[in-house]
Amino acid sequence: MSMPFYVAPEQQMKDKADYARKGIARGRSAVVLQYEGGILMVADNMSRTLHKISELYDRIGFAAVGRYPEFENLRLMGVRFADVRGYQYDRRDVNGRQLANIYAQTLGTVFSESLKPWEVEIVVAEVGDTAADDEIYRITFDGSIVDEQGFVAVGGSSEYVSTQLKDRFAADAPLSAALNAATRALARENGEERELEASNLEVAILERSRQHRKFRRIHGRHLTALIEEGKSGGTAASGGGDTTEDEDDE
Repeated sequence: MSMPFYVAPEQQMKDKADYARKGIARGRSAVVLQYEGGILMVADNMSRTLHKISELYDRIGFAAVGRYPEFENLRLMGVRFADVRGYQYDRRDVNGRQLANIYAQTLGTVFSESLKPWEVEIVVAEVGDTAADDEIYRITFDGSIVDEQGFVAVGGSSEYVSTQLKDRFAADAPLSAALNAATRALARENGEERELEASNLEVAILERSRQHRKFRRIHGRHLTALIEEGKSGGTAASGGGDTTEDEDDE
């Protein structure tokens, strides 16, 4: 008579966590950081259509790493929640902390109740009226939530990227300098130096001075110019420049 196979709950949780971490580690990292004009979001992403960075609501942005179908489900869930709450109550009643808590609850439930955890790590960022009002939340695959100060890196090499970013981060840096700090940190992922061009990057900002919807993508000539200014130590206006805007309205 064969004995039933038993795995201790602690071992099950450890195995799930290891599985999720390995899945996330296969992808490239992303960083979210304050700059003088708001919050900058940068992802190492060659795809022009499978976004790692998106708008959730007026002041709130979303960055994610891991399995695209899983974090895309989370993004859509957040957009729907924000739209319904803003419609039923008031647009000012939608905030980043609510969305971060919903994501934490969802990921925590999946992690504890499903055989396969979701291989995702996400950031919810909300730009405030002043830098002191900015909020950045990191939510991990098991539903843990951390209120980050100033900057955060997520993804496979997040600890290494975060260490690199810490040496370069300044909350009052102009946009070109903040972008340079972010790209240099991402370029050293896994300890290997790479050259990150505009075509490798997905970049967006939550621009404090912008009316109503604060989210704006930066790409094309404007992104290239900001990268060059950052390399040369120049300064760039936090929101200006010649660029086409590409907003997420989903």
